[in-house]
Formats: sequence, C-alpha cells, structure tokens
Amino acid sequence: MRIALIGGGTIARLVLEHVRSGSLGAFEVVALMGRPGGAARGRGLAEQFDLDYVERREDLIACRPQAVIEAASHDALRQHLVPLLEAGIGVVVLSAGALIDDSLRAAAEQAAARSGALLFVPSGGIGGLDVLKTACLAGVDEASIQVAKPPAAWRGIAYVEEKGIDLDRLREPLVLFEGSAREGVPHFPQNVNIAAILALAGIGPDRTRLKVLADPSLVLNTHTIRVSGRSGRFTVVLENVPAPENPKTSWLACYSALAALQALGSPVRYGT
Repeated sequence: MRIALIGGGTIARLVLEHVRSGSLGAFEVVALMGRPGGAARGRGLAEQFDLDYVERREDLIACRPQAVIEAASHDALRQHLVPLLEAGIGVVVLSAGALIDDSLRAAAEQAAARSGALLFVPSGGIGGLDVLKTACLAGVDEASIQVAKPPAAWRGIAYVEEKGIDLDRLREPLVLFEGSAREGVPHFPQNVNIAAILALAGIGPDRTRLKVLADPSLVLNTHTIRVSGRSGRFTVVLENVPAPENPKTSWLACYSALAALQALGSPVRYGT
C-alpha cells in the first residue's frame, strides 16, 4: 500500500521507522507534507528517510498515495481532509478534535461516501470504543471522560495561560475545564483529541462530558471513561506513558497510528 504523511513530528518518525523495518507489512511511504514556510524538522525527516517533501496538497496527490496519515494539527486537517477524500484518497485522522466541528465532519463524511475513500479515526490513547459503539445500539444514557495529566502537559496552551495558572506551583489537582466535549475540546487542541473520538463514537459532543485536570502527583497521562445505559455500565481507566518528545500526547496515541496502518493493510478484523 502506498501511503503519505502530513506532519513531521513524533508520530511521523514512528511510522517511518516501522515501515522501514517491515514490521507493519507491505507499505511504501511516497511523500511527507509540511506547511509552507514551516519548521525544518519535517524536511529533515524526509531527507533522512529518502522521501519526497512537499508543501502543496496538489503535489501530495500527484504522488498517488492510497492513504494519508494526518499527524499534524487541527488546522491541517481542516485544510486538507475533504479535498483528499474527494480525490479518492483515504485519510487516517489523528487530530480528531477538529471533527467536533459539525460542518467539517459532515463535509468529510459526504466526500468519503461520494468517492469511496476511507475516513478512519483511530482510537488514539484510549480504549473501550468497541464496547461503547455496541452499547449505543441498546441505548446509552451517560458518557464521560476525565483527562488528567502532569502540569507540564498543559504548558503553552492559550486557554490555560489566559487563566493565569502557574503550573509550576501546583500542589494539588486543579480542574482546568469541566463541561461538554464540544465546548472543551477546542481549548486543548493537542491534549484532548481522545474526548472528541469518544464523543463521535458514542452519544455525540453535546452529551459527552469532559473534565480536564492538571495533577502534580501524576507521572502518567490518566484517562477515565465512564458509560452507562440500557445494556449496563462500564469504566475504563488508562494510565499512559507520555510521548518522549511531547508530553501533551500519550505514547499509546502514537502507536495507535501504527495499529491503524495494520488495519488498513489487513483483510482480518478482531473485535467490533
């Protein structure tokens, strides 16, 4: 399978390393796309792995990938998702928080339906989506996710900085946000994409509740999912190691991209 990457960060490097080793199956990476005038990191990664580096979507499409792994940003997804799907190219979406926008999500789903291209949103750093989707068929009354991370994970986020919070002086857990996933996800574009995934797989962003905490007692990124409905109740707690180069995301979320690639290349499925 011919694939391409958007973004030149931790996830892109992880994908390239595993494709090179052959551990994922038969994949060929045909290009890496970065934003015009962006950081040299992506260009350097492309050179290291002997890839074409492109800055325009038209040049990416010209490389004829069958699927594109988006590992860049909400802005990149808004710009490129629908045109890629319309071109018949499948997209694996890792910046899933952007899909909280109903108009973008509807346009993407319609483009995928018209072209037959796959719109694939992996589970990221959480689990239990198979149970959630099954429970929704019976009827789910409540779904919530609590995202708790060490203070360092929340640095450089405008929403937190505007509140004047001194993350270095926290001595106990501090609630940064509590409300609906629709309201909360846009405040934390690099940290709570998982809340969007949970909402979109389940009862929607308005009914899915999100609580965000900075907790100085934590070393691991800790996500607690609670769901209740006609089929019963379940709770899933994940304690994820932060990505080595980016504490805002979990290492598991990075590896979710690899699992998505394996699913793309395999005719066999286990689980819902």
